This record gives sequence, structure tokens and C-alpha cells, in this order.
Amino acid sequence: MKTAVIILNWNGRKFLEEFLPSVCRDSISDDSEVVVADNGSTDDSLDFLANSYPQVRLLKFDKNYGFAEGYNKALALVDTEYVLLLNSDVETTPGYLQPMVDFLDANPEYAGCQPKIRAFHNRASFEFAGAAGGFIDKWAYPFCRGRIFGDVEPDNGQYDSVTDVFWATGAALMVRRKVYIDNGGLDSSFFAHQEEIDLCWRLRARGFRLACVPQSVVYHVGGGTLAVENPRKTLLNFRNNLLMVYKNEPHLLKVMTVRFFLDYLAAFVFLVKCDLDNFSAVLKARRQFWQMRPSLCEARRQNMRLAKTSDIPEVFPHSLVWQSYVHGLKKFNDWR
Repeated sequence: MKTAVIILNWNGRKFLEEFLPSVCRDSISDDSEVVVADNGSTDDSLDFLANSYPQVRLLKFDKNYGFAEGYNKALALVDTEYVLLLNSDVETTPGYLQPMVDFLDANPEYAGCQPKIRAFHNRASFEFAGAAGGFIDKWAYPFCRGRIFGDVEPDNGQYDSVTDVFWATGAALMVRRKVYIDNGGLDSSFFAHQEEIDLCWRLRARGFRLACVPQSVVYHVGGGTLAVENPRKTLLNFRNNLLMVYKNEPHLLKVMTVRFFLDYLAAFVFLVKCDLDNFSAVLKARRQFWQMRPSLCEARRQNMRLAKTSDIPEVFPHSLVWQSYVHGLKKFNDWR
């Protein structure tokens, strides 16, 4: 078996029922299997899988380990060359797997890749979480080909070229299993959100490359667990972004100083909108970051020691906030 498509599930019976048919149809072959790793579900997910999908391999965990540690545990239990981390709310398309497998077969210097991701509920548009490949700006704000902050583009074929990316989305991330394990996998302290960007930053700094292969297409619901401006998601995104910067950014003092002001500016915007929950979430995120930072000192030292380069071409050398909100550039091709 060459490829394992791994879906992490936690009380997601409705998503399994809706999306497993396409995943099984498009993924199960002599060279690939579908695996569901269950994070201690308390709904009827397990009974549903046992009764309706005996062809799917099931890994049962004793509790909810979160996105990061759940996948780490799952990858330790499969034995394939490639693994596709696939969200449970993704609809696949016939033939979606082969372009990514062929790309990695032909390009051993690449650690992983992602497909082009369109929105399930607006099928002509890119989807927020990944679109046609991820990048970051000089202050570590993530964005995509096809999505700048909250502005999502329609897919008119403008990003159909295979291209190097800074990060590949965790919604559909194909990775070489050995590279993933040898380089520490996803950081379980993140629990959920931006852990794939942290992993990709680590891999890029260590000399591996990542790509978007848009000849492969999937459709992602997105926000299946938490809506975009849910305070819990705001907290995790702000906190984990700071954790990621601390672990990986070589020019730490400069970036963290600027982020201090930008984060509090974001909090102020929430306050002006009378969104007190998200205002509080930003403040709580910064507090949690400082509480967690000491536990990541060794990870930062290791990342700096193993880094082969700090000059990564997929880091946008300007401010995304400035370009988007001051100059009004809302599309990737406007300034790349």
C-alpha cells in the first residue's frame, strides 16, 4: 500500500455520512486505503462506520487528542509512503489522488503538497482554508493564492499552475510519512489551528519544498467545527500564530514587537464593533502565549539549529495588512 488517506473524526457522524462516499469512491484502490482515526467520539460514529463502511480501516483513540496529536497518533499506526491528512468535511473528485502522488514520485525534494481547494457551498470559488496554496507575509500573517484575509476569489483558472508554497493546508495535506515523523509531525501543544503552517515552516527552513498541485481538486465545507469568527477560533488562531512565530522566526524580536501592536490593533477593531467576546479572545490568546512560551524554548533552539536557510522565497517581503487595507489589494495576483 502506497498511500493512506486519513480522516480524523470527533463526533462527526453527519460529515462521515455525507462525505465518505466520495472519499471511498475516489481513494480506495490497490495502492491506497482510507483510514478513519476516531478521537474518542461519543456519538454513533463508530457504529455507523462498522455497519456502513467495513472497507474503511478504523483507529480508535481513548479521548479527543485534538487535530495535531490525533494525526500524530494515526500516522504512527499506518505504514505507507505517503499520507493524505483529509478533513472530514471534504468532498473529493474522481482522480484527485493521482496528480499529487505522481508529483511527489517525480520530485523527491518536496516533502508534501496539497490539491486546489474549492468551497463546497460556493463551488465556483476557492475555499478559505488553503485555496490554491499558502504563504505568509513578513509579520507571519498567513494568506493563500485565492484568499487574502477574508476576501476569497472565484476560481477562473488563474492559479492552475503547479507552484511552490510556504504552507499546504491541513484540510488536505499530502506528505511523505517518513519526513513527517522524522521532523516531529504536528505540534500537539497547538491542539488545533495553524499547526500545519508551523510544520511547513519547519520543513521549509530545513530545506524541504512544498507545492500546490491544482490538477487535483477537492471541495471543502470549512468551519465545520468552529465558524470563522467564533471566539474559540479567534483565540486559537492568535495564540497559535504567536507560538509558531516564536518557534520558527529567526528575527524574533523585530517580528514580535510589530505583532504586539498589530494584535492589539485587531483587538481594538473587535472592541469598536462591540464584539466583546472576540476582543477578549485576542487578549486571552496573548496571555496564553506567554504562559506556554517557556515550554517551547527547546523546540525553538532545535529549529534554529537544524535550519538550513532563513531566506524562504514564499515569505511575502511586505505587510499583508498594509497592502490589503491601505492599498486595497485584495487578490493574490495584484501584488505577487
